[in-house]
Amino acid sequence: MLDFPSPAVLSAPPLLPVSADSRLPALAQSDEFRRALTALGQVSVTLPEMNNTLVTTRRLAAGLPLAMINRAALPHPSQLLEALKNNGLGRTPIILSPEHPCPELAEIGALPLVSPAFVARLDLSRSTEARKATLHQKWRNRLTRAESSDLRVSRQNMPLDASHWLFAADQAQQRQRRYRSWPIGLTLAYAKENKGKAKLFQAFHGTDPVAAILILRHGSGATYHIAHATQIGKALSAHNLLMWDAMSWLAAKGCQRLDLGVINTEEAPGLARFKLGTGANLSQLGGTWALWSPLGRLLSPLARWDRKLMGAT
Repeated sequence: MLDFPSPAVLSAPPLLPVSADSRLPALAQSDEFRRALTALGQVSVTLPEMNNTLVTTRRLAAGLPLAMINRAALPHPSQLLEALKNNGLGRTPIILSPEHPCPELAEIGALPLVSPAFVARLDLSRSTEARKATLHQKWRNRLTRAESSDLRVSRQNMPLDASHWLFAADQAQQRQRRYRSWPIGLTLAYAKENKGKAKLFQAFHGTDPVAAILILRHGSGATYHIAHATQIGKALSAHNLLMWDAMSWLAAKGCQRLDLGVINTEEAPGLARFKLGTGANLSQLGGTWALWSPLGRLLSPLARWDRKLMGAT
């Protein structure tokens, strides 16, 4: 089973309780995401028994079906099996990535693949003064320096342009760091199908863009989606200025929480420090599991071996 870096160095920010913000679905479970998938012709299924949990489906090269449930709050495993059966997925292999630790999945023979990661979540329901007070000192100092610079900040809906400089920079960064994120087409579909909910914040030094952050809003939450800063932007702490501007704008619009994404202190320590410097809290996800109901009973003993690694810490 794959394992994420130890969260020991992240002990300073408090962990959110498992039930916190359950009323705010993650981006991957939002109506906005569902609309973007539909626009691209992606087949999906909703499970009404599980608060309309979104299940995406695809076919592998051999024509075999595969379903995925990502960032969903899962019920008791027996209820999950019943919901899958009721919606025609009872015999379909499924990849499960729960929103919260769910070691009980081992009881139905789900096999653990990747141990739980941590995400940073920022509470935007507090006052401006309270949000600023929770900024880490170095983060606040960089913000002050950026505010006193000659940077100019703009905010607009994400242009429906696949050649936009932020996309090009993000693609180059993915190749360099060897990871994969959303395809550009999906991001553009999200922006097109959800008017005004893909917000681009840019910082300019003179006429040149030196940093940008793309925020995706969904319901009363939002997600930090893509970001990039040039060397000049980094030197001027432009990213801090944009993040603070985005936080303030989202709060003014009634947004309750900003999901800053996975914290990885080994492969991206600088980004982890930046995210946690905003005053965000840590929340543990549920890892990644493989479930194929017809083999559930046979695999249950094997699944229980790694159950402790998939629980809350």
